[in-house]
Amino acid sequence: MNIHEYQAKAVLKEFGLPVSKGVAIFKPEEAEAAARQLGGPVWVVKSQIHAGGRGKGTFKGAPAGAKGGVRVTKSLDEVKQFAAEMLGQTLVTIQTGEAGKQVNRLYIEEGAQIEAEFYLSMLVDRETGKVAFVVSTEGGMDIETVAHDTPEKIITFSVDPATGVMPHHGRAVAKALGLTGPQAKEAGDLTNRLYEAFTAKDMSMLEINPLVLTGDGHLKCLDAKISFDSNALYRHPDIVALRDETEEDAKEIEASKYDLAYIALDGTIGCMVNGAGLAMATLDIIKLYGEEPANFLDVGGGASEEKVTAAFKIITADPQVKGILVNIFGGIMKCDVIANGVIAAVKAVGLQVPLVVRLEGTNVEKGKEIIRNSGLNVIPADDLDDAAQKIVAAVKKG
Repeated sequence: MNIHEYQAKAVLKEFGLPVSKGVAIFKPEEAEAAARQLGGPVWVVKSQIHAGGRGKGTFKGAPAGAKGGVRVTKSLDEVKQFAAEMLGQTLVTIQTGEAGKQVNRLYIEEGAQIEAEFYLSMLVDRETGKVAFVVSTEGGMDIETVAHDTPEKIITFSVDPATGVMPHHGRAVAKALGLTGPQAKEAGDLTNRLYEAFTAKDMSMLEINPLVLTGDGHLKCLDAKISFDSNALYRHPDIVALRDETEEDAKEIEASKYDLAYIALDGTIGCMVNGAGLAMATLDIIKLYGEEPANFLDVGGGASEEKVTAAFKIITADPQVKGILVNIFGGIMKCDVIANGVIAAVKAVGLQVPLVVRLEGTNVEKGKEIIRNSGLNVIPADDLDDAAQKIVAAVKKG
């Protein structure tokens, strides 16, 4: 689960981390009061969407050369003007794609005198089972660009959860950023607090870009992006309360209600599979035969008929879907349960596109019999290769 910048900074502030003062607003008429509350003389008006690259983004319909989604001003009138120009408009960044995201919230923040900009992020390194720090002196830039052009400027190290963060980790951050004396000590304290926040709140990713050295010689988190481990949210009702469903795909929200692993993609073939590995293989073979998958959907190993029906309805709700491939290997999941779920869903929502079903494993013959006797226009497949070729051919035929 992702949250907005202003929410992320509030979480960091709970752990004593240095962040700028700011006020979130939802209506243009709230802008002046928010700016006056902060006092000035410099304000930053920031679009709040779940995507990076806001400063370089452009609003749909805005004239060429118009300012991006993050704007600095010394004028109260401009704060009001920017709020009116940004709220309710669609911001397109390198991370949103051409569709962009509608700006429903702004963060009015006090300005900061910046002496240097750094990059710092933390994430779970699944290869080692540790928390990894990624640190660079190249703050304010896309880390992907830094990694491509000057990889030697990126320093990484991991923290063993058995020991937790140690003094040498703070020294490593300070050294990577070229900080000495009191500033190195601040870097050590910052490292400790970031690790505490990361683990206490079950974060999966924390990015501060930029982490800045201010004019008075102190470190400050000038931006913050946080993602949380969705499997741990039951431990954090305060974090769940921060969820902004307008930033999420409606189909993904519906899937979460049924504990389905669903991610919307840009293709035309909807997929319903059990098991993440099999789902990835299904996506790959669809691409191999010349089409694009419309989603990743893992119904899990023990899905009920109700769950399968819900999954099918979510797939058919996507207007981009021109064909559906059901690929089930029955282990714990029984093929007859899948068959009954598919039939129930088709009868409930109708079938306007080609449907290929490949079943294998527990109760496979029973499952195939249920589908054969359903009277539905379902294309059977013998194996995954056969299924992929049949659904791609059906979609291309149109």
